[in-house]
This record gives sequence, structure tokens and C-alpha cells, in this order.
Amino acid sequence: MQPHELSLAAAAEAIRAQELSPVELVDSVLDRIEQVEPRLGAYVTVTAELARRSARSAERETADGRFRGPLHGIPMGLKDLIDVAGIATTASSRVRGDHRADEDSTVAARLAAAGAVLVGKTHTHEFAYGLTTPQTHNAWDHSRTAGGSSGGSAVAVAAGAAGFALGTDTGGSIRVPAALNGIVGLKPTYGLVPRHGVTALSWSLDHVGPLTRTVEDAALVLPALAGPDPRDPASLATPLAAHLPPSGTDLTGLRVGVPRNYFFDRVDPDVEAAVRRAIDQLETLGARLVEVEIPLTRYIQATHWGLMVPEATAYHEQTLRTVPDHYGDDVRILLEAGALMPAGDYVRAQRARTLMRQEWGRLLEEVDVIAAPTVPIAAVPAGQETVSWADGTVESVSDAYVRLCAPANVTGLPSLSIPVGHDRAGMPIGMQLLGRPLGEPLLLRAGHAYEQSEPARALAPVAA
Repeated sequence: MQPHELSLAAAAEAIRAQELSPVELVDSVLDRIEQVEPRLGAYVTVTAELARRSARSAERETADGRFRGPLHGIPMGLKDLIDVAGIATTASSRVRGDHRADEDSTVAARLAAAGAVLVGKTHTHEFAYGLTTPQTHNAWDHSRTAGGSSGGSAVAVAAGAAGFALGTDTGGSIRVPAALNGIVGLKPTYGLVPRHGVTALSWSLDHVGPLTRTVEDAALVLPALAGPDPRDPASLATPLAAHLPPSGTDLTGLRVGVPRNYFFDRVDPDVEAAVRRAIDQLETLGARLVEVEIPLTRYIQATHWGLMVPEATAYHEQTLRTVPDHYGDDVRILLEAGALMPAGDYVRAQRARTLMRQEWGRLLEEVDVIAAPTVPIAAVPAGQETVSWADGTVESVSDAYVRLCAPANVTGLPSLSIPVGHDRAGMPIGMQLLGRPLGEPLLLRAGHAYEQSEPARALAPVAA
């Protein structure tokens, strides 16, 4: 096994025991990037020289007994919305082509303090305003979409071109590409991870979180990210009581909500079958399954769009006026549409969100977690614009991918996507676990138990 094939947890243990050098690990990942990048296009910028310097520093520190923790010497990718001092943050857009940050974002600074090694900035759908990341190709089949907007981060992790990566999630942008590339994606509770220094899409819906190969790896990254920051007004002052899931597969006493509506409506049969098998596996591990009714479903997508569209337009107000031709057509049209939305619609969306938070709070008094598909269909061919369902409904690909993820963004609840199988074309399928505010430890415990009960997952094949 090559070093880049190791999970974060395995690599961290080997570095701690001085059985693996951070230099060896980083070199292996950089070699892997050089090997797969021509086919995948995950990275905007590869910071090879910086990575090697950081790896040598990590090697000296670990040799001197100054091991900082499980991220020390681990190669990481950061979505190209996340500022790192002196390195371009382009948001995969000509609008930001010359932007270089003067200081690190909060999350970049915290990861650097934990000893993580930046190997590059990863592609996003322009300004994170989309669900496909068109510059990047799926790690399992490069003729298919990588998903977005954190597609570059997901593909890098799935291909072994990063030990872990960060993404952002406004309507599923961590969880969608995680599901489509067969890895783990965690959207934390709103406000748990500060967003200072992260380019915004929608201030009341944006989240920053990790993409990793395993749930255990996600549990190792989260503590380095979480915690209050006065520079983010939405930052929560309350830290998590615990992060790491216990070992073992016993889920006795866990109440798992299984939706009878919404989450299994208009879902590909392969996706439904794989997710229901995974839910049955949770029951085998001791969980109790409880049928639940998802509240206010007819308002979820309208509320999500009613919040996101005007907030995005407000953020881009100046550049939309001065350099509109620098935006891609798809993003510019959405931004222009936001300028036409009546203020009353935005206020109604805020009221609807308040009701949804209340109703989901009541729902999560009945169960501990909710298990559902992450997305209704696996990765579609690149360029496909619509999905046709058996009931005659035709839906845009973006709407299909955001539909099941949006509830966690509107409510701010944590959601963990884990791989649970493949469709008949061999493409990965994801299941998401949703929980109470600051319920990440319980989500990680359930996800970790499931993954321990399943065969080990290899890297994506990165088809030629």
C-alpha cells in the first residue's frame, strides 16, 4: 500500500509512531496529484513547494517528540473559497482572478496550527453557486459529474490526492459530491465552524466542513475546526462536548427516524434499495427504527431558494454592476434574478425557516437521528441537465441534487453523508444522517458503527 492510500487515521498513527515520515506521505500525495490531475481536474492550484517545506518541518517536530495531534503532517486540500495568506482565492471565477488573501481564514489558521499540510486549493462551481463543479470530473468515472460545489475537494479525497479536504455547504455542496464520489462529507451545525475568511454564497445558509475517506477521519478533523470566533457573527459560543466516536458497532438504544414522506419521493430505485439496506444494517447493530413524517415539505425548496438567491445577490451587488461579463452565464443569471426578488418574499422565507426549525426540533425529540438518501440519483453524465422520473416529473439535475440536502441547510442541523453502496453502473450512493443541533458526536457514532460493520473501502479507481 502506498502512503497516499492510507486513511487519515492510519497515516496519523503511523506518523505518531514514527513509522511514516510526513515528507514521505506528502511526496506520495503530490505524486498522486501529478498522476491523476490530467484526468480529474480537482485542483486550481497545487502548492507543492509550500507542502514540502511544511512536511519537512512536521518531520523535524515529530522526530523531536513535538507531535501536535492526528492532523500533524497530513496533506489537505482547501476549497478555493477559503483564504490562505499569500495564495490566490479565485472562487473558480474570473471575478476573483487577482485576489490574494492578506491573512488566513479561521479554519486555515486552525488547521495549520494542528500541523496539517496544504497541498493545494480545489475547484468549486463558480462562487459555489451550483451543484456540478464543471471543471472537475468524477473520481469513479470521469465522463460523469463530480457534483458540487465542493467537487474538487471531494474528488481529491476520493482519488487519494489529499488526506482530507474542506468544503462549504449551502444547499448540499459538501454532501452531494461526497455521495457522488463515495466518501464521507460532514455539514456541521450552523455556526459551529467559523466562516471568517471564507467567500460567502448565502450568509444564513453557508457551512464549512470536512470531506474525508472515513467517518473516523471526519471525527479527527472536526475538533480542529470547531469553536467560537468573534469575527463570525453566527459563530456559536457553545463547543461540542465530544467529537470522537467510540469504537465498536453497538447502537443499542439509538432511535433512527425513517421518513415515510419526502426523502424517498422521486428517488432512483438503486439509491432507495442501497439506503434501505443501510438502514436495516443500523437496526442489526441495535438501533430502533421509527417511521417519521417530515414536516412542511412543500415549503422546503421554496424557502431555501427564497433565502439563498437574494443573499447571494447582495454579496455580489458591486461586482455584478461593474464586471458582469466576468461571471459565467449560469451564475450571472441567478444573481440577476436575485435582484428582482421582492423583499416580502425574503421575509416570508425567513418566517418559514423559523417554523421549520421549530417543527424539526419537535421531530428530533421523537428520534435521535434521521436516516435518508443524500441525493436521489448517483452521478449523472457530465452536461446532463435534467432527470426524468417514473411519475412523469422532469427535474433539473441541480434541483434533484439539492432537494434532499436543503432541509439541513434551512434548519442549520448537522448532516453526515456516508457511502452505502453503488448503483447498477458502479457509481457510489450516499446516505445522510441528520441530527439535533450540536449532535455531531451522535451522528459520528452512528456513521462510524455502520462503516465498521462494512468491508473496507478502497480508493476510487480513477478511470482512464
